[in-house]
Amino acid sequence: MEAIMNFIQATGFYQIATGNWKVLIMMVIAFVLLYLAIVKKFEPLLLLPIAFGMLITNLPGAEMYHEILFAGGHVNWEIFGGSPISAEFMAHLEELGVSEAVRGTVEVGQSISVGLIDVLYLGVKLGIYPCLIFMGVGAGTDFGPLIANPKTLLLGAAAQLGIFMTYAGCRISGLFDAAEASSIGIIGGADGPTAIFVTSRLAPHLLGPIAVAAYSYMALVPVIQPPIMRLLTSEEERKIVMRPLRQVSKREKILFPIVVTVFVALLVPSAGPLIACLMLGNLFKESGVVERLNKTAQNELMNIVTIFLGISVGATATATTFLSLQTIAIMAMGVVAFGFGTAGGVVLAKIMNLFLKEKINPLIGSAGVSAVPMAARVSQVEGQKANPANFLLMHAMGPNVAGVIGSAIAAGVLMALFG
Repeated sequence: MEAIMNFIQATGFYQIATGNWKVLIMMVIAFVLLYLAIVKKFEPLLLLPIAFGMLITNLPGAEMYHEILFAGGHVNWEIFGGSPISAEFMAHLEELGVSEAVRGTVEVGQSISVGLIDVLYLGVKLGIYPCLIFMGVGAGTDFGPLIANPKTLLLGAAAQLGIFMTYAGCRISGLFDAAEASSIGIIGGADGPTAIFVTSRLAPHLLGPIAVAAYSYMALVPVIQPPIMRLLTSEEERKIVMRPLRQVSKREKILFPIVVTVFVALLVPSAGPLIACLMLGNLFKESGVVERLNKTAQNELMNIVTIFLGISVGATATATTFLSLQTIAIMAMGVVAFGFGTAGGVVLAKIMNLFLKEKINPLIGSAGVSAVPMAARVSQVEGQKANPANFLLMHAMGPNVAGVIGSAIAAGVLMALFG
C-alpha cells in the first residue's frame, strides 16, 4: 500500500491536485501558441518548438528544466555538477535578488538531477544558438539592395527607434530596471535571436515572456504594420514609383561583410559575436567557393539550432516567472516597440524626401525592422494596393537587411551600457 501511495504522490496529477494549479494556466497558454503555430501558421518554425518547450517545462514532476541552475543571471556550475545546495549558496541568491518563488523550488542539502532542457539551455545562456542562427540568416541574405542604395541604411537605423522608445517607457513605468528595460526594448528590433541574445545576458529571468512576445509580434507584422503605414503616409506618397536598383558587382558583395564586421566590431565590440556570425554566413554565400558550407549554414545547421533554441527558450516560461504583472507589461510594450519601429522608418523616409530629388516611397521605411523578408513583403503589398504597377520589394529589402545590422548594433550598445 505504501508503494502505491508513493507512486500516486509522484505523479503530476497529484501535484496539480495539491496546489500546483498555476501549471494548468501555462499549459493552456502553450496550447494556444501551438494552435497559432500549426493552424494559423504564425512563425511556426520557432513558435511551435517554443510552445512545446513551454508545455513540457510546466508538466509537474518532469524535472526537465531547473530555474535554480541559472538563477542570478549566470550558470551555477557548483550545483550543476550535482553537488548539494548549501546555505551559503541560498543566501547568495537572496543577495542577488532572486525571487522567493525560485528559491523555494529547492532546499538546502538537496542535489539537482540535471534535466534535458538544462543541458540544451546552456546553448542559449552561453550565447551559442543566437549567433549560429545569425550565421544561417547571413547565408540566406542578399545585401545587394542595401549596397545599391546606401541611403536605406538610414531607414534601417531609424526603425530602431522602437527599441529606445520602449526602453524609455519601461523605465518610466517603474516596473523594470535598466537591464530589464533594455531586454524588453530589443523586441522593437523585430529580431528574435537578438532579443534572446540580449535577454540571456541582461535579464535571463524574463527570457520566456520576451521570447514569446518577440516571435508572436514578428508573426503579426502583416497585421500590426499596415494601419501605421497608412496613417503616416498620403495616397500620393504610397503611389511613388522608384527606379530599378543598379547591378551590384560580386567584388562589392564580397567586401561588404568583411568591412562591416571590422567596422561594427571596433565601434561596438559587444555586438561583435552577432555581426561576425551574420557576416560570416553572408561571406559563405557571396564568395562562391564554399557552397557546401553555405548550404549547411542555411539548412541543416539552421534547422538543428532552431529546434534546440525554441525548446530551451520555451522551457524558461515556467509558472513561477511567467504569470506576473511583468509579463503582461512585456506583452503590452512589445506592441509599442513594433509600432514605434515601423513609424520611425516611415517618418525618416518622409523627411529624406524633403531633400531628395529622386523621391523614396515612404512605405519602404517600415521594412527597417528586422523581420526578414516579411516586413519587405508588407511594403510591397501596401505599395501595390495604392499603385498596382508599383514594385517595392527589392527596394524594401535594403532597409530590411539594414535593420538586421541595426538591431545587432543597438543590442551591442545596450549590453555595453547595462551589461
